[in-house]
Amino acid sequence: MGPLLTEQVNEALLAGARAGAATLQCSLDLDRSTVVVQLVADSWTHAGSTYPFMEKCKARTIYYWDGAAFAPAARYATSLIKLVPTQWGPPTFEIDGIKMLPTATVSPYADAIRKVGLVQPRGKVILDTCGGLGYFATCCLEAKAARVLSFEKNPDVLWLRSLNPWSPQPGPATDAVLEVTLADITAAITTLPDRSVDAILHDPPRFGIAGELYSQAFYAEFARVIGRRGKLFHYTGTPNRITSGRNVPEEVSTRLRHAGFATELNGDGVLATRR
Repeated sequence: MGPLLTEQVNEALLAGARAGAATLQCSLDLDRSTVVVQLVADSWTHAGSTYPFMEKCKARTIYYWDGAAFAPAARYATSLIKLVPTQWGPPTFEIDGIKMLPTATVSPYADAIRKVGLVQPRGKVILDTCGGLGYFATCCLEAKAARVLSFEKNPDVLWLRSLNPWSPQPGPATDAVLEVTLADITAAITTLPDRSVDAILHDPPRFGIAGELYSQAFYAEFARVIGRRGKLFHYTGTPNRITSGRNVPEEVSTRLRHAGFATELNGDGVLATRR
């Protein structure tokens, strides 16, 4: 994985060069680590490779080295999908300008740690329905889950994941536990056997974008594939009931109860247990 630049890191590189510094300590992997780079008049060097200074970085953009130049970590097919820096280090991502992970008051990675902890993944088979950047999957791996079945329907999101040092990276230990499938979970879940998972992590886009992921029929599939007493965390967000005209967490709770779960509101989601 090559260096990743943000506006903040690029400005530090330029300032160091202008000041005549020979070296600069900075992070090239979104604050997972720090390294020392060598600075010269028109370029900087790290790990035996030389890179040109960027004249200008856009805010809210992460740049990766594509082999010839620094390019935005973004793709546009049917939607604009981009990796977005945060003050915390671990990035979020956006689809057509809509932020997919909470970042206002907490790191998206720390947020994932808390939510994964609710389903107590150690030794369990976990269904990760909407894989995104893979933070739920990484936290499950760190918590010693037995197996993680992760689904993501957008190949461009998986491409962002390959650039993100906070996402689970391929390797012998990861590959032995984590199974990532490019597929729409609404179809893929119908192929899973009854009671084949011990817990479920469901982090869908907001209701207005992906209503099918909040449907009674989909929740019936949750009830079919999860074992008795299995736990489910369902992210709902906290939409303003006055402006949205609906209470999504309560709607989700009601549907999950009809599907056979006991439910309780928990933070920005619903924690459910299969009866």
